Amino acid sequence: MIPVLTVIVPTMAIISIGRAFRDRVSAEAWRGIDRLNFQLLFPCLIFSAAASRPVALEDAAVIGAGVWIILSLGLGLGWLLRPFGPERFLDFAGAWQTAWRFNTAIGFVAVNALGNAASLMSVAIGFAVPMANVFAITALSRGNGLGPLGVAGQIVRNPFFIASVCGISVGALGISLPAAVRIGFDYLAGAAIPVALLAVGATLDWSALLRLNRFTGGITAIKLLALPALTWTGVTLAGLPPSQANVLVIFASLPTASAAHVLASVYGADRTLPATLIAQSTLLSALTLPFWIQILT
Repeated sequence: MIPVLTVIVPTMAIISIGRAFRDRVSAEAWRGIDRLNFQLLFPCLIFSAAASRPVALEDAAVIGAGVWIILSLGLGLGWLLRPFGPERFLDFAGAWQTAWRFNTAIGFVAVNALGNAASLMSVAIGFAVPMANVFAITALSRGNGLGPLGVAGQIVRNPFFIASVCGISVGALGISLPAAVRIGFDYLAGAAIPVALLAVGATLDWSALLRLNRFTGGITAIKLLALPALTWTGVTLAGLPPSQANVLVIFASLPTASAAHVLASVYGADRTLPATLIAQSTLLSALTLPFWIQILT
């Protein structure tokens, strides 16, 4: 259990520091930090991890298919909670998306407990980003007039998607980047996780655990318990190699994306409910992630 704690304890400590500094930094500054992470730091991390070593075609195929199945399970299981969610479909869609979206920062932190699996996690994120966005944007744009071309345009412009495609291409082709370029990417990549965790702590509502009900509790249980349990069962029955199996189970066990409420508000949905779900899944993942990591190790 010690290797797990050496990853989880510093993670929660940095999140707690972000909470302590929330009121010492303006809300606009925190929004700027989120934009910096989304547009620069995390794309550099994803690119650097994916480009650092060649990814076998078999790994890419298995990981890609696996994350698409996990996202589809999250979507389907979340739909079963429709009778317990908000009456207005748009508000339900804003919360529904948290059943399949994932926190990239915590994903890279968690795989560190399983050894050198960052490159495969980058592959998982590269395949998951477009599908997760297709699901979320399609649900939120229902009745808003956004057609297939609009959805496709938002996906291909996503910095995570661009970084994943470029990184996987560089790794697959065996391209060796100049040392100065590689070191520059590594510097920016190294800042992504701690900065993102501070921002997560600054935006968390720590009292959200008191607001668990049938709907929010169900969504959180799907994200932290049902998806990883189903994934662990599937990879075990399929006899996947540990490197592939571990990344898929960790991916399935991640709390929801910390910016899901932003997308909900863009489409006019209630942002309070997804913000509550983000807080609940992130806080409770401090208990569930060590459990899944311990099973895998």
